[in-house]
Amino acid sequence: MSDPKPRLVCCIGDIHGFHTKLQNLWSNLESSTPSSDFATALIIFLGDYCDRGPETNKVLDFLISLPSRYPRQKHVFIAGNHDFAFAAFLGVVPPPLDGSEFREGWRQFEDNEEREGWFKGEGYEGMHLQGRRWAGRMTGFNKAKGTEYQGSIYDAGPTFESYGVPHGSADLVKAVPDDHKKFLANMVWVHEEDDVCVEIEGETKYYKLIAVHAGLEKDKGVKQQLEFLKDRDTRIPKIAALSGRKDVWNIPEVMELKNTPTVIVSGHHGKLHIEGLRLIIDEGGGFAKNPVAAILLPSMKIVRDTDVLANYFS
Repeated sequence: MSDPKPRLVCCIGDIHGFHTKLQNLWSNLESSTPSSDFATALIIFLGDYCDRGPETNKVLDFLISLPSRYPRQKHVFIAGNHDFAFAAFLGVVPPPLDGSEFREGWRQFEDNEEREGWFKGEGYEGMHLQGRRWAGRMTGFNKAKGTEYQGSIYDAGPTFESYGVPHGSADLVKAVPDDHKKFLANMVWVHEEDDVCVEIEGETKYYKLIAVHAGLEKDKGVKQQLEFLKDRDTRIPKIAALSGRKDVWNIPEVMELKNTPTVIVSGHHGKLHIEGLRLIIDEGGGFAKNPVAAILLPSMKIVRDTDVLANYFS
């Protein structure tokens, strides 16, 4: 008796408000896989659904529609740092587990308040730091990205506009539909999956998979990090697994992962980077000129919104 066919896993990188790119990518994913495989696939969205692109509202509508349109698929929606900040501004992130107030987290970064123009409008007193930064006012040229800031350090202006309100307006809380708020409130910070089939260097093996927006910190135990991320403990003002850079780029060199070889897949970094079991899928980076990409497992095939595909499968 032959082994059962491994389940198709699709990890989709940062979308950043580009609804048409998302539609085209989804169409290409359907075209590039047998319909029976796609119908039962595990679809993991790696976060950053909002900001920079013009149609965050339509992106969320699309994502929310998927479970009813594709009821046999499993959908996982990871929180990106932009999505977390959006949710924080709307007041739909969970409170700190220790009962502390969000304002206690402001102190660590208060030297940046004036430069980043933190939000001081209605409701700011009880807001998580990232919500204040997200809706703040930042102008000028972002040297790191080579673009002008769009409203705030998060480039949140287009998200406000997609809901019909000006950047930094507290009216956004009323403008965002309840189903969008529910979606943002229910995002997970990490997802674990056992026995994911992956083809690497001509060999097909089963691995554990961890999906997290930016990555896992290299100097902390994996078990400790996973527990924190599953708890969604918001007492931390800046969450490295959602917003880190060099500190979360590599797979942590800890015994836990040496004993259990693990694929770690992320978006966030504005790059497409595949090195061994470390997968970073963010070719778009929120730039209009760049494609939005996804990776298919076990094949490790990259699919982009810009691909021109014939539908070989039915």
